[in-house]
Amino acid sequence: MQATATATQIRDDFEQLRARLKKTWMTGDYDRFSRFMEADAERFFQRLGVKPGTRLLDVACGAGQLALIAARAGARVTGCDIATNWLERARSRAASEGLKIAFDEGDAEALPYDDGQFDVVASLVGAMFAPRPELVAAELIRVCRPGGAIAMANWTPGGFIGQMFKTISRHIAPAGMPAPVLWGDEGIVRHRLRPAIADLKMMRRVYHFEYPWPPDLVVEFYRANYGPMARAFASLDAGGQEELRRDLVHLWSSHNTAFGDVTHVEAEYLEVMATRG
Repeated sequence: MQATATATQIRDDFEQLRARLKKTWMTGDYDRFSRFMEADAERFFQRLGVKPGTRLLDVACGAGQLALIAARAGARVTGCDIATNWLERARSRAASEGLKIAFDEGDAEALPYDDGQFDVVASLVGAMFAPRPELVAAELIRVCRPGGAIAMANWTPGGFIGQMFKTISRHIAPAGMPAPVLWGDEGIVRHRLRPAIADLKMMRRVYHFEYPWPPDLVVEFYRANYGPMARAFASLDAGGQEELRRDLVHLWSSHNTAFGDVTHVEAEYLEVMATRG
């Protein structure tokens, strides 16, 4: 009886966590936020070598950034995400370009697709934020056909975005889930994807963040548009918000390679390219 109660409590805790994560990612304006990430999303897609007609699934697609790029290249694209508001934005963008893309509400831990349905299963800094990585890994493998490709871009613990999350975590309570940036650790990724994988290649690459504002305004842009940042600020009182803002401005300023009132920061990520066995 005790074991059953414990299992039920764990399930309830994860459902509450999932609801909080959904609320987090529906906060702000991820469509506007992701527009500044399109250049390196295009470079990531080009390295996939996707041919026209390829069945591609974009997991945790947000406002459709990678999905739109793939559809423009002639792939048969499906995107899924838990944030229904950004799915609507993605559908609008696709319709405005005359692109046929299926955008579905879906959880990376329980994808609403058949086994082996896709030739390429990709996630651009998205699936890494789901709270149960072992389920995510199993689902990415399950919906990919044998011989197909599984591709991820994941922020690394030591890279700039990893440091940004570390800065935020000094000000707010832990989320109660494994650190998302563990998906940027080669050894951990190898362990998670090992079942049913015939080949696995990983490479550290750099994402270029370029904004036409100085670092203090970049922090305000993130605060207004990036869900995790917006929720972090909202959880603090006025004094805590000012302390977090100060620390984030210092972080962005210390990594800024540009001069004048603009910001250029390089953020390391781990590119994962796996072949389904």
